Amino acid sequence: MIISIQAIGIIHTDHTSKEHAPIQGVFHPDAVGTVELFHEFAEGLLDIELFSHLYLFYHFDRADPGELIRHPFLDDTPHGIFATRHPCRPNGIGITVVRLLERNGNRLTVKGIDVLDGTPLLDVKPYVPRFDCHPEASEGWFAGKNNRQKPSGRE
Repeated sequence: MIISIQAIGIIHTDHTSKEHAPIQGVFHPDAVGTVELFHEFAEGLLDIELFSHLYLFYHFDRADPGELIRHPFLDDTPHGIFATRHPCRPNGIGITVVRLLERNGNRLTVKGIDVLDGTPLLDVKPYVPRFDCHPEASEGWFAGKNNRQKPSGRE
């Protein structure tokens, strides 16, 4: 089954290469970026400024689909792609949580962004702790892993 999705905007950041982008936004919490929605979608931002955090859904447009078993950035053991947050995925859909600093028309200034400059935006949703926070959730193989530099030779 083929599904067609159109971009609703572009994400602008200082992250210009995969090699220098943070592995996760929480590891670079001061990174500021701009989420620019195309004008025909700006009306959909009504009341977005009432939320402190947002989910950004985007397309990994510079990542190859890759293998279904990958060595993730934070571990040297291979895992199934769906048990990782690796960007080389069959459908190339990314998600990140950012802090909303301000809205100016069709532009959102956000903090804690780990996305490459020029990345196509697919959707924006409010982060609602009552719905989205699950303190009892297991971290799986991520448990006890700390941030580290991306290992050499890994995309």
